[in-house]
Amino acid sequence: MSENQSSPLAHNVYFTLKEDSPDARAHLISECKKYLNDHPGIDFFAVGALVDDLSRPVNVRDFQIGLHIVFDSRQAHDDYQVSEKHVQFIESNKESWQQVRVFDTNLC
Repeated sequence: MSENQSSPLAHNVYFTLKEDSPDARAHLISECKKYLNDHPGIDFFAVGALVDDLSRPVNVRDFQIGLHIVFDSRQAHDDYQVSEKHVQFIESNKESWQQVRVFDTNLC
């Protein structure tokens, strides 16, 4: 297995919501915790809302919710992508998203 296949993989997802309200933010955070936090191969899971008062010129501010998962391997990530709970999460929540951006990186 190549280093890229066996090294940990960071999966960071940034959600821009169609409705930016405290209730909409709380709902998506709850849904992430319900569907996404207990998959095999997850070493780290966190989800949270944009820090509203951090607005330096370098801060990206065009999202409301950030999801951060570190998988122990590429295979764990790939299995997660097609898992029933992940697919169910997408189907249950995609109508609330204006934009979703995913940043995947191999960790060393």
